[in-house]
Amino acid sequence: VQLQASGGGLVQAGGSLRLSCAASGIAFSMNHVAWYRQAPGKQRLLIATITREGSLIYADSVKGRFTISRDNAKNTVYLQMNSLKPEDTAVYYCNRASGSLYPWGQGTLVTVSS
Repeated sequence: VQLQASGGGLVQAGGSLRLSCAASGIAFSMNHVAWYRQAPGKQRLLIATITREGSLIYADSVKGRFTISRDNAKNTVYLQMNSLKPEDTAVYYCNRASGSLYPWGQGTLVTVSS
């Protein structure tokens, strides 16, 4: 199983980014999939989930600003991030939202400048 996140970069506060996570070896449509993030010096946190059934769940810190979505045909999960804040600066990863986690990919770095 390989999880490849991409789309990160440097953005000013208030800006937007769209992250992608492509999977090989698994079918995202058969899993509850989540985006996680790890800020410098802090633990990795789950911030958004899309269930097998398509339900969406968000951490309070990103609710109303971030949107998780999935393209089953491309086996890719997305994270649309709007109204970015400096505290959103982190490395972003995708993985299963429940059960045994797959090996973590390298993640994609998002840096939000004030």
